Amino acid sequence: MIIVSGYLKVNPTDRESYLSGCEDVIRLARVSVGCLDFAIGADLLDPARINVYERWSSEDALQSFRGSGPDSDQQAAILDARVEEFDASARR
Repeated sequence: MIIVSGYLKVNPTDRESYLSGCEDVIRLARVSVGCLDFAIGADLLDPARINVYERWSSEDALQSFRGSGPDSDQQAAILDARVEEFDASARR
């Protein structure tokens, strides 16, 4: 299992429009083969932060969905990011 987790930072005045622009990506991810969970949401404490959480059955499933990443407008809105990918093949 692959977990992708972290955050993006955008201008607080742009956060709602950024999140609205992610709705189609979230819908597509959730019906993609191998997607176990996919969420992008506003942080409750930091008005600039967007939390990212994804869970995939395999690296192949993740890469098959991933494509080119955010579109150019979304990429330009990101001021900072820390998103990491973890191999969580052992489950407890």
